[in-house]
Amino acid sequence: MSLGGLDGVLFFPVTPFDAGGVDEVALARHVEAGLAHGPGAVFVACGTGEFAALSPAEHAAAVRVAVDVVAGAVPVVAGAGGALAAAQACVREAAGAGADGVLLLPPYLVGGPPAGLGAWVEQVLAAADLPAILYGRANARYSPALVAELAGHPLVAGYKDGIGDLDLMQRIVVALRRAGRDLLLFNGLPTAELTMPAYRGLGVHRWSSAVFAFLPELATAFATALAAGDDKRVETLIDGFYEPLVALRDRVPGYAVSLVKAGVTLRGEVDAGSVRPPLVDPAPADVAELRRLVACGLELAGG
Repeated sequence: MSLGGLDGVLFFPVTPFDAGGVDEVALARHVEAGLAHGPGAVFVACGTGEFAALSPAEHAAAVRVAVDVVAGAVPVVAGAGGALAAAQACVREAAGAGADGVLLLPPYLVGGPPAGLGAWVEQVLAAADLPAILYGRANARYSPALVAELAGHPLVAGYKDGIGDLDLMQRIVVALRRAGRDLLLFNGLPTAELTMPAYRGLGVHRWSSAVFAFLPELATAFATALAAGDDKRVETLIDGFYEPLVALRDRVPGYAVSLVKAGVTLRGEVDAGSVRPPLVDPAPADVAELRRLVACGLELAGG
């Protein structure tokens, strides 16, 4: 299966752990539960899936579980990134497990000029014949010219913005248009629904939905309203759920992942367990607030 247009809400599952590493049974149930709500793709072992905390064997296991559960129903995209050799190994593992593509997270710590970042991408992609979505964030800050150049690479399928610089994103859109090249473009900010009205104005219509992992009903309702141009409904969902969730998320660094994992457990289908250091689990008071928001989100989804 190719990546295609990746239509629909994009599902970024968490990675449950047990004493032996990845809890493959819990992960399979989590992916299966999300799949029942019709996502456009499953992005496994990515940021929400604690990519940076996974050993190579755990990464391979998570990708294999997702591929087995999805069974070709939608594309499966695996996280890959870090040091050059590690990123190449992730791409090879993902290809061997049957993934349909990779989300290319930043290289480890060190940065470089656009030419160096471009060379890193090309060398990572040379590891296997697998389409990739570039992820712009932290020290992987792709210039408009570099995005347009890499769009000509046969394996580069998309660009995901995790920086939030709308001026830069607009210039990337312009550079692609001037070069006559087309990419799948994504809003990759945490809790991306909050900023989707702004990104749609730039022509960016796809986003990564961490909320889908624990509230697929609401994430789907939001996507439906946005696609229909129902601005009033979008505003209601943002005001009633997404903005308060972002306020809660911003209390502690890493809550963009920790709250999602706690939300999965709150829904009761899977015990997602704890996050791994350096992330921390939400404080009891914050879990109580999340519980209230989940109840509010379910009510809004039904409305």
